[in-house]
Amino acid sequence: MDPCPFARLIVESLALKLPSTTKPAGSGVHPSTTPCYCKIKLKGFPSQTALLPLSSTATTDTSPPDSTTSSAGFHLDPAALCRISSRPVTLRVSVYTGRMGRTCGISSGKLLGRIHVFMDIRVAESKPIAFQSGWLKLGKEPEYQKAQAKLHIVVRSEPDPRFVFQFGGEPECSPVVFQIQGNIRQPVFTCKFSSERNSRSRSLPHNFTVNTTATKGWMRSLSGERERPARERKGWMIMIYDLSGSPVAAASIITPFVPSPGSDRVSRSNCGAWLILRPDGLSVSSWKPWGRLEAWRERGAVDGLGYKFELATENGSATGIPIAEATMSVRKGGNFFIDGRNSRWQSPAVRGFVMGSTVEGEGKVSKPSVQVGAQHVTCMADAALFIALSAAIDLSMDACRLFSHKLRKELCYGDRDYFL
Repeated sequence: MDPCPFARLIVESLALKLPSTTKPAGSGVHPSTTPCYCKIKLKGFPSQTALLPLSSTATTDTSPPDSTTSSAGFHLDPAALCRISSRPVTLRVSVYTGRMGRTCGISSGKLLGRIHVFMDIRVAESKPIAFQSGWLKLGKEPEYQKAQAKLHIVVRSEPDPRFVFQFGGEPECSPVVFQIQGNIRQPVFTCKFSSERNSRSRSLPHNFTVNTTATKGWMRSLSGERERPARERKGWMIMIYDLSGSPVAAASIITPFVPSPGSDRVSRSNCGAWLILRPDGLSVSSWKPWGRLEAWRERGAVDGLGYKFELATENGSATGIPIAEATMSVRKGGNFFIDGRNSRWQSPAVRGFVMGSTVEGEGKVSKPSVQVGAQHVTCMADAALFIALSAAIDLSMDACRLFSHKLRKELCYGDRDYFL
């Protein structure tokens, strides 16, 4: 099982040094009191904007700035690598002073100048490369011909290989999961979805044995709750099997999805939850927790699916390690990401890119595509955990559907009007 070539283009250590002769950006506005910013453009990718801290240190070739910032960077998938590695490409950075945004259709910022970094991406997928590191003079606009504004920037790339998987159908239809390598689609897992109307809302299926106190802690945290109302979505489970037919991962609803009192919406204060499990190795039916996914329906200007994912701990804590939390559009869908480089959660368990999974909008056919960072996969069972998590976030779009709407038949217990 070989990963696909990916690379990440990193733009970091951004800072700006302005000469004392730099003119104000407008009446009453001066760069020393107004944030400066830059727009970063790579052909074929959306442009990015980053604030620029002003540096007061001497701008010799070796002196670092006293404060810096970074951009989001660019993720280069195999198609992008193929497209831009045939010839050198240019990263263009335009520096502005003044306010970001537009007023009456006109940019509010004042252009100070531009720099261009020329890059050869041909070997980016195989080894780290530094294209630029240090101070560069900004390209001079006519009114700034005497100015010596400088931009500190580091531009580098590093390999970011990933395994790519694709569900052959919707998770609730028990599909085959393929590994994608270029034009090759190889089956690697099978899924089996089940729903049990009479399953207990606070436990796993009867044939599961849990051998860690972490799961029991999570279940104890629910033990004092009152009995759920009749309208609830529970008993959903998806098992992941390898090609030999052995179960290697599972996702099971551990907290039912129920509407908040007086509404037909699953709220954050009363969210549902999935438990992601892996075999414990003690017996065929022995499992232990790997993570917990909570999901709910957000209110606001944009109708959204909110989620939070946390890893299980080995010390028996009822609270896991949070590593991902965000909201995606219910209508358009989105992407579920775990990426330590762009996350507000700092955890040793999250190093670099971990996973990404597509989620279609409500009511649309969904065949999730899953990317998993190669450094987080040592065997097929590791990859299966991310497949189970991907299925859980995809099924959460249905679990959080308004209770005034029907669910598709594959998700029902055979009682056609049960989810009215």
